[in-house]
Amino acid sequence: MELKGLFLKANNELENTGNLLKSRRVICRKCAKPVSVARIRKNSFICPECGHYFQVRARRRILMLTDKRSFMEMDREMESRNILGFPGYEEKLSAAKEKSRETEGVICGEASIGGSRVCIFAMDGNFMMGSMGAVVGEKITRLFEYATDRHLPVIGVTVSGGARMQEGMVSLMQMSKISAAVKRHDNQGNLYIVLLTNPTTGGVDASFAMLGDITLAEPGARVGFAGPRVIEKTLNQKLPEGFQKAERVLECGFIDAIVPRQEQKEYLDRLLKLHGF
Repeated sequence: MELKGLFLKANNELENTGNLLKSRRVICRKCAKPVSVARIRKNSFICPECGHYFQVRARRRILMLTDKRSFMEMDREMESRNILGFPGYEEKLSAAKEKSRETEGVICGEASIGGSRVCIFAMDGNFMMGSMGAVVGEKITRLFEYATDRHLPVIGVTVSGGARMQEGMVSLMQMSKISAAVKRHDNQGNLYIVLLTNPTTGGVDASFAMLGDITLAEPGARVGFAGPRVIEKTLNQKLPEGFQKAERVLECGFIDAIVPRQEQKEYLDRLLKLHGF
């Protein structure tokens, strides 16, 4: 791919690299304090006042985790279509492309981390909440097949509200399709590391997000199947404090470690070296 394609500007002020926006301030929704965009970006998109984690788009995430100029994107031309004729889906896809500056909800490719060759995918929460449709499923499946053929480890960064409702059963089928590709990758003795970010829920959480050999998470990330409001209304009771937060999921044994954003690249590098890559 052309290098300039890796630096597309997202439609939000934290990601835009213009000097005007870098000098602006945003209000942190956790501490409600005004913080300069430049300080937030310098601090790995974490509020320097309260430690709140701002959302990071997929391309930025890949840049933060991989060696400089090492990423080569795969299957970028693939785009979703309204295969079921769902009302208003075309408009939602157009709005998602405008907001995220991407053609789909996941970016896949090959790169290196600390000199180790890896395949990596990163989901983008700006594209329809990182929902999983047929194209997201196909791109991730192809990445695993590519990695299996070349005996490469896979690094996956998840953020998703779950399966894409506009694609109905087709979107749900991606859960088993990707899971089967993960299994074939595992059968060849290959490594799969997952980094769960906020939020990782629904069909993504119920499939490939929880199938890693090593499962990491960002501090405070919401990890679970159904949302807390749905569960509360179903059970008609109040959920405990911290329910579905990464720290609680770690206590329950579903996550191996919680890794701060500033340490993630180094942490992945150590894991890869530990496994002989």
